[in-house]
Amino acid sequence: MSGNILIIDDEIKLLKLLGMILSQENFNVKEASTARSAMTMLEQYDFDVVLSDVRLPDAFGVELVRSIKTKYPQLEIILMTAFGNITDAVQAMKNGAYDYLVKGDDNEKIIPLVYKALEKVKDNRIKTIQPTGVPKGFGQIIGISPLILQAKKLAEKVALTDAAVLLTGETGTGKEVFANAIHEGSERKKNNFVAINCSAFSKEILESELFGHKQGSFTGALRDKKGLIEEAHGGTLFLDEMGEMPIELQAKLLRVLETGEFIKMGETKVSKSDFRLIAATNRNLEEEIRHGNFREDLYFRLNVFEITLPALRERKEDLKMLAKNFIDIFSHKLHLSSIQVSPDYYKMLEKNNWKGNIRELRNAVERSLILMNDNILDAESLPLYSEKPAQESDSLSIRSLEKIHIQKVLQYTKGNKAEAARLLEIGIATLYRKLEEYGLK
Repeated sequence: MSGNILIIDDEIKLLKLLGMILSQENFNVKEASTARSAMTMLEQYDFDVVLSDVRLPDAFGVELVRSIKTKYPQLEIILMTAFGNITDAVQAMKNGAYDYLVKGDDNEKIIPLVYKALEKVKDNRIKTIQPTGVPKGFGQIIGISPLILQAKKLAEKVALTDAAVLLTGETGTGKEVFANAIHEGSERKKNNFVAINCSAFSKEILESELFGHKQGSFTGALRDKKGLIEEAHGGTLFLDEMGEMPIELQAKLLRVLETGEFIKMGETKVSKSDFRLIAATNRNLEEEIRHGNFREDLYFRLNVFEITLPALRERKEDLKMLAKNFIDIFSHKLHLSSIQVSPDYYKMLEKNNWKGNIRELRNAVERSLILMNDNILDAESLPLYSEKPAQESDSLSIRSLEKIHIQKVLQYTKGNKAEAARLLEIGIATLYRKLEEYGLK
């Protein structure tokens, strides 16, 4: 995957080092040591990702994020910060930054994070050119199976109320899509839909993200911060992976749900927020209660209205519709046209159990579009799901298939091994071992 990267840092040695690291990944890299020169470059070149230091001689990185995102909403920004300035970086994410890195500690994370940011840039560009007729709300939910229609019917009914909703089901079944649809179908749709994954943050950062904090409440809290509970006032707060929330924070959340009141970290004044809560989990919360990992009183407060989303293997009749939708999405992303789909392509999809559900199907379709020959999607485009038997006399047939598969992915990524490993869903070390094994460069 190619990309245009701008690095902004007044530490020249670090600037040059980062430039060298990213150039080795075949990125087109430009460097700037001040915010002023960076803004000039942004006007001259079409960048995808910006890596910027939080502290610049002529600007504060947190505010710079807001300026860049306002003018160039499609690109993504990664902040680089010293350990003591993590709070600034987190605030920058609120202003639109994609993520942050701690200088010196996270060097090995730079390249993977840049690739993830580039994927987000792709999505940003698709969203900006999609027609206004793109389905919203319950129009996003695809399927005609009885289980998905029942879940959709329940969601449409509860959307008209203000009741808390608990979405349960396996990972990848579309819980955030349902949460967003419920918000769009409610009277709160004119206000914010705020989402957070409870498993993505440490306890301290999750508490700050949810409740906000007062300047000086902890080391690095350089200014007041508004939390997501406050941001969701008048709208909807979606807590994904609710079963992962530390039990200490569960008590604080319960108080907010019961009283509508909360206290920011380091604050003594009580604040209020009126929001609708939608929570999601792939865990059995009753089992978590028995193990002491989840509060029973919070469970009863959350579980006012539960909707269980079916696994994809339980709604196989929807598989073709979902696959067609993803083919349309990724054909547009990959600039492909006149795609032909062979009947055996769908038959091969139906043979899989889809343990990763809709998310796994989405990845499989994207991968198959990369691997297809002559713009034809067929069973050969799905080597990971193929049940084509190997001839007993040819012990190398499976190896040959894997070798060809790796070659195609490397060709697509133009030799970028980190990106190839991501698409192949294997570790980079495993990829290097296979390259050596098959004599590939």
